[in-house]
Amino acid sequence: MATSGPVTVVVIGDLAAPPDVRVVASVNDPRRAPRLVDDIRPQVVLAALGRDRDALLAVLPELTARVPGAPVLAVSGPGSTDPAADVLAAVRAGARGYLVVDGDPDALADALRRTADGEAVFGAGLAEIVLEDYSRPADPAQVRLTPREADVLRLVVEGLTARQTATRLVLSPRTVENHVQRVLRRLGLPNRAALVRYAVENGLV
Repeated sequence: MATSGPVTVVVIGDLAAPPDVRVVASVNDPRRAPRLVDDIRPQVVLAALGRDRDALLAVLPELTARVPGAPVLAVSGPGSTDPAADVLAAVRAGARGYLVVDGDPDALADALRRTADGEAVFGAGLAEIVLEDYSRPADPAQVRLTPREADVLRLVVEGLTARQTATRLVLSPRTVENHVQRVLRRLGLPNRAALVRYAVENGLV
């Protein structure tokens, strides 16, 4: 169902949102973003990969696990030196889509609305890069889990259920399951059994 009315957006980073969306909050320090988004629950999170690129990518897994109902649209300016690397890093961290902004407010507003409607929005040529990357088996040497993902994976390998894992880590079962699903997608694995086997065989735990 198409979104009606202005899309509510939380902006992370230094970026001017288009005038026909409703910015409900903005934050320059990415470390503050997960709690802010959890409190506000916007329709979309607009994440600008600028000078705090690495810090922002580091918090996206926590943000998307904590607030799965607020999809992230990652954007960078036209001066990005390697958009292919940026789009892969953003999607692996949990972004729903990625766009190189060129100063066209209508294009950004359309991308935000489509993201709010559940689409995965990518700039020209970038969707193919993501699909190609996800069609290849994951290289264990390149797998980088966040500390929280590593904690969850360790307990999954031990045989704990999502509820038991949540109790042990003081999380909600939903957040635990979001972490598990994200790791499954990143590794291209079909289920928990395959994840346990992969983790043991490749020394991830």
